[in-house]
Amino acid sequence: MLTINIKGKELYNSSTREFIQVKDTTLALEHSLVSISKWEGKWHKPFISKDKKTYEETLDYIKCMTITQNVDPNVYLALSEDNIQQINDYIDNPMTATWFTEAKNPNAPSPPRRSSEQITSELIYYWMVALQIPFECQRWHLNRLLVLVRICNIKNQPSKKASKHDTMSRNAALNAARRKKLGTSG
Repeated sequence: MLTINIKGKELYNSSTREFIQVKDTTLALEHSLVSISKWEGKWHKPFISKDKKTYEETLDYIKCMTITQNVDPNVYLALSEDNIQQINDYIDNPMTATWFTEAKNPNAPSPPRRSSEQITSELIYYWMVALQIPFECQRWHLNRLLVLVRICNIKNQPSKKASKHDTMSRNAALNAARRKKLGTSG
């Protein structure tokens, strides 16, 4: 959970030609599957995508992340650049000590999906059901949840047998080491 402090200020609404007073406010935010589900329900498109979000979409996601009750809607218009940076840093935080070595093993499984498949909240819920991850995890930081999904997927993979070529290479190396140790030629 992220807590941010928004400084009160006076804003001007050009459409109504009125000044709006925003009070100092503290918001509690969660970047979770629940937040993404709310946002996707409103915007009807995947939150997790390479497409850039508009200002309105970004502001609305911050509203979906808010767990503080009865927040004045004008508070979101008073967010500073610093507040936005804090929120982006929080969203980008891995929230886990787990890391994967893709460079060493490019064939390591990632979450169960096809490369062309769009990741939506419903797909992540499906992964949770398929991998028997409890629904209480839907409130975890999203990055932590996705790491758990990936770990469950990796651990549930059937063990792979070595190819004939790999087995023969390993046996040849072992035989060569034994011949050298024993001083024999075969």
